[in-house]
Amino acid sequence: MAERILIFDTTLRDGEQSPGCSMNLEEKLKVAAQLEALGVDIIEAGFAIASEGDFEAVQAVARQAQRVIVASLARANRADIERAAQALKPARRPRIHTFIATSPLHMRVKLGKSPEEVLEAIRESVTLARNLCDDVEWSAEDATRSDRDFLARAVETAIRAGARTINLPDTVGYATPETYGALFRDMMNRVPNADLAVFSTHCHNDLGLAVANTLAAVMAGARQVESTVNGIGERAGNAAVEEIAMALRVRHDVLPFTTGIVSTEIMRTSRLVSAVTGMHVQPNKAIVGANAFAHESGIHQDGMLKDSQTYEIMTPESVGQSQSTLVLGKHSGRAAFRDKLESLGYRLSDNEFQDAFQRFKALADAKKHVYDEDIVALVDDEVMRGHDRIEVAEVEVYCGTGGKARAIVTLRVDGEERMAATKGSGPVDALFRAVRQIVPHEEATLLRYEVAAVTAGTDAQAEVSVVLGEAGRTARGVGAHTDTLVASARAYVNALNKLLLKRGRAALAA
Repeated sequence: MAERILIFDTTLRDGEQSPGCSMNLEEKLKVAAQLEALGVDIIEAGFAIASEGDFEAVQAVARQAQRVIVASLARANRADIERAAQALKPARRPRIHTFIATSPLHMRVKLGKSPEEVLEAIRESVTLARNLCDDVEWSAEDATRSDRDFLARAVETAIRAGARTINLPDTVGYATPETYGALFRDMMNRVPNADLAVFSTHCHNDLGLAVANTLAAVMAGARQVESTVNGIGERAGNAAVEEIAMALRVRHDVLPFTTGIVSTEIMRTSRLVSAVTGMHVQPNKAIVGANAFAHESGIHQDGMLKDSQTYEIMTPESVGQSQSTLVLGKHSGRAAFRDKLESLGYRLSDNEFQDAFQRFKALADAKKHVYDEDIVALVDDEVMRGHDRIEVAEVEVYCGTGGKARAIVTLRVDGEERMAATKGSGPVDALFRAVRQIVPHEEATLLRYEVAAVTAGTDAQAEVSVVLGEAGRTARGVGAHTDTLVASARAYVNALNKLLLKRGRAALAA
């Protein structure tokens, strides 16, 4: 039988550290539930000591999880490890994931510790974690720039202290497939007790090699891979779980391994994470991009008409991607709408379904045809609203060649309606000025504003993404509507809600 590769998903921890990708508790729970449906083996739910919000998220995911191992990250000190153990108490299968840097640069500059002091910190931290939790993972931060002799001593120390998963991260995306695979072979051959542990990868994509490096390590003996949905994460991101899973499946001839990933859940998971974080997937992204199964070249189209295998090495259906269909309209009822939601992978509560159905009816009145993509955008937009303190009630905008644009905006703030009328250099500027007047946030700046059409046609829904920044914090919001300006207001208010939440957490921590 083919060997099993464990999938460790760190979307909720490393992925969330990507600027603007922070999630609230409700969003994290939705993503965690979908990750279980996707079939990952381990969910890294957060960094318990980072904030009260992170602690609550780890605890809530631990309580919710049915099958998966739930992990919390912890630095190599008592406070971090005890906090992680406390957050993981409700978990059926908890794991403490502790780490410390092992490269000369990090030890000298960041830690201010000698190699011997780092070895002692590894021994003490892993021993403590093992006394609090049966399942302990240890990571050598910046492993790919570490001295091999010292790294081998560090790995041996961690295993001796009780770690049963050893992670060798390419923290800064420095490795190449050849050097990363060689690192794993070297550690497994050199460390006397290496057979007692599962070796794990964790690759960043700074040089665009994260997935290639991950697969090279698997070929060298790694049996756990750490990755994120859509490849989100610090800087250029992490290895993408969907790319790894499908590479192992499609190229089973040269990569004779299996995973527990339910491939038909890939698109649903990708869309949910994109909606929750506001990080749109680039069209040419492998597996889940809008163009992944699109063919415009005449030669390609001719081949596809004769046999899809001429230009597709996997089917859209194998990753949960369906072709756009025109099956719903303004005359469709609740039963048809519920059936369509289920076919798209949505599992809504009764209240969520009623809200989504009302929005679908309004959309169907505004559009001639309702596509699958329209429904995905509609429901994901509802997911993004969550329990926001501020909601868009009404938007009116007047603009043209005759002068400055004017906007009249009504927001519900903690249930109370407030209105403002403002002018701006354009309709979007006027709109955002009105929001600022209703909910003052002078220190915040608009860092990014993007608009994308969900489907083709002049009646297409617009999906707008907004990023706000304040005092080193960033928040990303998303909004969808057939009116681009309404979508813009929704996106801006969604980002503002997240920014205010972060501001409150920062004040609480202070």
